[in-house]
Amino acid sequence: MTALTTTWPEFLVSRGARRTLPSSVDFGNPEAELRSAQSGDAIAPLTHLATLTFRGTDAESFLQGQLTCNVQGLDAAHATLGAYCTPQGRMLATFLLWRDGDGLSMVLSADIADAVRKRLTMFVLRAKVEIGAPDPARIALMGVSGAGGARAVHAVVGACPANQMDLVRDGDVTAIRLRGERILVATPAEHAPALWQRLTETLAPVGTAAWQWLDIVAGVPHVTAPTQDRFVPQMANLELIGGVDFRKGCYTGQEVIARSQYRGKVKRRLYLAHVEGAEASAGDEILDGAEAVSGTIMNAAPSPEGGIDVLAILQDAAAAAGDLRLRAADGPRLRIRALPYEIE
Repeated sequence: MTALTTTWPEFLVSRGARRTLPSSVDFGNPEAELRSAQSGDAIAPLTHLATLTFRGTDAESFLQGQLTCNVQGLDAAHATLGAYCTPQGRMLATFLLWRDGDGLSMVLSADIADAVRKRLTMFVLRAKVEIGAPDPARIALMGVSGAGGARAVHAVVGACPANQMDLVRDGDVTAIRLRGERILVATPAEHAPALWQRLTETLAPVGTAAWQWLDIVAGVPHVTAPTQDRFVPQMANLELIGGVDFRKGCYTGQEVIARSQYRGKVKRRLYLAHVEGAEASAGDEILDGAEAVSGTIMNAAPSPEGGIDVLAILQDAAAAAGDLRLRAADGPRLRIRALPYEIE
């Protein structure tokens, strides 16, 4: 691959990207991009995500004591979802984690990456761990979708991860199979333009909102700044999609999380819903028929069919009743849709 002559963000601008929010982009036609994402065979620069790196002889044991996933059980051919929680079991971050050479890489929402790094650093103490700062000039992330996306990754990487959380590498390119017929690709930023050019020979570029919509319909939640320190992992269905290991040893928040699991105290769950006629954002409240707050928007994105699709943490009873309103008792109605997995 050729060397980088401009930064990764500058390269994206030269290919038609435009910034819509501090860490979000589109390519000038967000409605068409949503349709491309819906039909498959698309590629998105994941500028709304950031990467933390962990190096040092104690990196594995340090993270094992901090995260909900089993870091010690993670091999080089797989990635895992997980959460970083407070001692009270409330999530400060959700992430994707994998082994990267002699260290580990963690992808999480860009708006919380610095804060999560600073908090983790507080607990390093004497452990031999170096936590690399999130830097888009160092690591570029892309997401590809559809059967054509898998073929494109195979052509570039020489292999394609077949099952969820499978990981393949070709030199400095890492490809990880996600939920919903999607693949995350990570590479050093200086090599990203050449990789992007090869992948876009057959894939349609789409923006941040299109990729976030794919996450939503796949039922994959992301903790962002408005939803930090509010919910235990089970409320976000994280244990249903492989993000919590109840057999591993102690970690921050484990006691509360385990008690919620085994004593049946989880009365709220993550639901997929649709709302017409309004914008929706992470942290927005949802009211039930009695005008009581019964839920919170976790993630939201425009739908290719119009309106907004959301992942919302709702009281199970309110979700079953079905009379749900956004932000106010007379606000737009939310309609529950089926997730691609069963809620236990």
